[in-house]
Amino acid sequence: TGRDRIVDADRDTQSFVVHYENADGREHRLFARAVIDASGTWSTPSPAGGSGLAALGEKAAADRVTHRVPDLKDPAVRARYAGKRTAVIGSGASAFTALAYLADLAKSDDGNGTHATWILRRGISGSTFGGGEADQLPARGALGLAAKAAVDGGYADAVTGFRTDAFERDGEGRVILIGEDGRRLDPVDEVIVLTGFRPDLSFLDELRLGLDERLQAPVELAPLIDPNQHSCGTVYPHGVGELSHPERDVYLVGMKSYGRAPTFLAMTGYEQVRSIAAHLAGDQEAAERVELTLPETGVCGGAGLFDEPAAAEETGGGCCAAPATLTIGTAPAPASSGGC
Repeated sequence: TGRDRIVDADRDTQSFVVHYENADGREHRLFARAVIDASGTWSTPSPAGGSGLAALGEKAAADRVTHRVPDLKDPAVRARYAGKRTAVIGSGASAFTALAYLADLAKSDDGNGTHATWILRRGISGSTFGGGEADQLPARGALGLAAKAAVDGGYADAVTGFRTDAFERDGEGRVILIGEDGRRLDPVDEVIVLTGFRPDLSFLDELRLGLDERLQAPVELAPLIDPNQHSCGTVYPHGVGELSHPERDVYLVGMKSYGRAPTFLAMTGYEQVRSIAAHLAGDQEAAERVELTLPETGVCGGAGLFDEPAAAEETGGGCCAAPATLTIGTAPAPASSGGC
């Protein structure tokens, strides 16, 4: 209150002030001793461009582009994709879901001509479709198997090693995707961009946050979830210690705490919030104690990473640590299988 991010004087003794608007546009403020930002990242999807910026022409093609998995139960949305050629850009659970939905549409009475082109920045290997039946989160494993069935059944064609550089429109208004290597794909009617999310930090601009320069995650958490180092989604349990910032009693939690890392699980977020709530209530022992067993995951490396053929061949694409109960501040033992 009364201090922007520059001012040091009595900063830690002041309450926080939160500015907000009602639906009718009226402005208000409230005061708080702590701020927990659990706003997520759904509203800030990443663009299609391989550099992390929008591809040339991507904004101009916005009428043919969506960054959400389409709800094909909605008649208007279903009509948009039925009988059309659709490009799906991405390699995670959202892309799997979109491919499965489009395959189901193609099999239906109104889906004649429906076809998907699946755009992957990396090649297809044993890990591409996740953990499958070995995934201890069965629904997630089923998504990967459904995506594989869509490709194997001919409802989707895979284009690998393609990093999108530009969108062009043909004479009929369809979209032609152009890769960084100069490849031009056949025109599609629609594009579904599912390349991950990034946090909106704009409304926290006057707070002093300690964020990793790559992931935009808290600096103590970032090494545990860095997709440049971790090929598996298993993330060590963590709490208030890893989520603290230079600004005392400010916390980013849930999907937003992971910044751009693609490995967030809801159960991890629940544990984060429990630990922070215990800390704010004065129960430091409970805040530092973690009783969370994470399931063995499918493979979920970062969408922005490049292929490393030698490493992929060595690991066989299926490395994941067994579930374990770990304590905050305790370094995990090296995985004996050697790859995660």
